[in-house]
Amino acid sequence: MTHRGSRLLHVGSLSRVEGEGALRLHVHDGTVTEAQLNIYEPPRFFEAFLRGRSYTEPPDITARVCGICPVAYQMSACAAIEDACGVAVDPVIRDLRRLLYCGEWIESQALHIYLLHAPDFLGRASAIELARTHRAEVERGLRLKKAGNSLMELLGGRAVHPVNVRLGGFHRAPAGQELRPVAEELKQALDDAWDTVRWVAGFEFPDARIEADLLALAEPGTYAIESGAPTVLRTDGTTGSFPVRDFTEHVTETHVPRSTALHSRLDGRLHLTGSLARFAISGPLLSPVALQASVEAGLGDPREGAVCRNPFRSILVRAVETVYAVGEALRIIETYEPPERPYAEVPPVAGVGHGATEAPRGVLYHRYELDAHGIVTSALLVPPTAQNQAAIEDDLRRLTQGAIGEGDPDDGQLTALCERAIRNHDPCISCSTHFLDLTIVRT
Repeated sequence: MTHRGSRLLHVGSLSRVEGEGALRLHVHDGTVTEAQLNIYEPPRFFEAFLRGRSYTEPPDITARVCGICPVAYQMSACAAIEDACGVAVDPVIRDLRRLLYCGEWIESQALHIYLLHAPDFLGRASAIELARTHRAEVERGLRLKKAGNSLMELLGGRAVHPVNVRLGGFHRAPAGQELRPVAEELKQALDDAWDTVRWVAGFEFPDARIEADLLALAEPGTYAIESGAPTVLRTDGTTGSFPVRDFTEHVTETHVPRSTALHSRLDGRLHLTGSLARFAISGPLLSPVALQASVEAGLGDPREGAVCRNPFRSILVRAVETVYAVGEALRIIETYEPPERPYAEVPPVAGVGHGATEAPRGVLYHRYELDAHGIVTSALLVPPTAQNQAAIEDDLRRLTQGAIGEGDPDDGQLTALCERAIRNHDPCISCSTHFLDLTIVRT
């Protein structure tokens, strides 16, 4: 890189990412010595104000952490508290929870693919600009999102921050005939999901490789969504797993002064959770139709060992997961019989409970400690984006160093590359206005 002296560059408005943050690159004699993704979201205090609340309240309270993934927070909270109280729900309730979670996967993945990520591949600055040149595709994405929202509205009471979820199940279970209109909508959504796979398969993908261990839940016999054991695929190809209750013994969080988001390590190493990790660990358990979609997307057949470590190609995995979630929702609806009761009783018990589920962005872990009266005495929430921060920084450093090694990109080109790299991981930084201040120091 040519010498330009030391200077600071501030670039505002990183669009199409939930949250606000700043990126600092330090380039010295053509070498990227530092890449820091600084998160400046205000403290949320959810863990603090959960203390002293009734054990029945976390599913409703934690749903407010995120408007995109409220079901993930509700399901992890329910799993953890039911674990503390020693209660297991019956299979019909488990299926209803999985069906609700499928709705969230569909709407969240469609949102990311069409409105946040696809504009990067098609040279558009926003989804609105994309709609001017690819109107039919954007309308397809909105139909997909609507199908997911319909599931959430029916089972959760509303699409944002559902109100029908409770400990042990639901306040109300739908009648069989109520699911029929949603099933018809999902049949159209399955066609749209397939068209999504074929569409994104035509994008051009830069060469890249994430050098981090991959962490996802694994559940025997099924692609893990609402339950499973944390499982690791390491960079050397070895695998391992551990019980959910041991999550914090392996995933450790530390505070870094530049960020209000904690940084995580998995057994002292960088790790990444999310679609790439799920595909690598549970890919062979995708449904036959999703496996076919994987092959048509160019990802290969995970039953034959196909793993994707290129973060730019994560959009392909999300498209395949959308096919899976729509098909899984239709499967559950087809065999659904309303339960005798919509929930199991969950009496309070003094103890500690752990729960983890697969939010669209990765493993979401909750832990609660209860006293004998069911009062929450401590709470811990570990979201996927916080786990991914360090791996994203390492990815940024590698990508920008590679770009510098291939030529002399200016600050605008480096900024565009960094924004794309961040969006690859679909971070949910916060639910506030979206900004990126980019600082590049050249010496």
